[in-house]
Amino acid sequence: MDHFKELKVFPLLKDIKDEELKELDLLLKENKFNKGDNIITEGDEGNVMYVLIKGSVDIIKTTIYGDKFVCATLDDSMHPIFGEMALLDNDKRSATVTAKTECNTLSIDTKSFNEYIDKYPRAGVSLLKLMNLNLIRNIRVENENLKLVYQALIEEIESN
Repeated sequence: MDHFKELKVFPLLKDIKDEELKELDLLLKENKFNKGDNIITEGDEGNVMYVLIKGSVDIIKTTIYGDKFVCATLDDSMHPIFGEMALLDNDKRSATVTAKTECNTLSIDTKSFNEYIDKYPRAGVSLLKLMNLNLIRNIRVENENLKLVYQALIEEIESN
């Protein structure tokens, strides 16, 4: 597999030494998904993180009433990763990720990821930064969503 050039454009991966990035590339598994395929399903056990190389995905959450809603759409121009939470904690998936278009991804499981960052700690720090920035971005978006929900609730209460 040779995705070195594609990986090099990811903001925090570009600082990883070329040799270390090539080693990471060897651990990554290439995946292809058709439009409409679930890449990740909310509630499933997981231990794999994905790097979106080509295409667009919807991040979908299920409400307590079973309703599904798209909370984000990611495309390859954003250089996104997803599934990083399960990679770190091996817990159930917190959302469904559905291919909005045909998608190409690269994936890595927890065991391979941990072996890589043990062997290349400097590169591991860059990868963990990328993952943390992704999580921080998601938390900020959710905080804004909570403000909107809170405001709507207050307005509903005051109108009654």
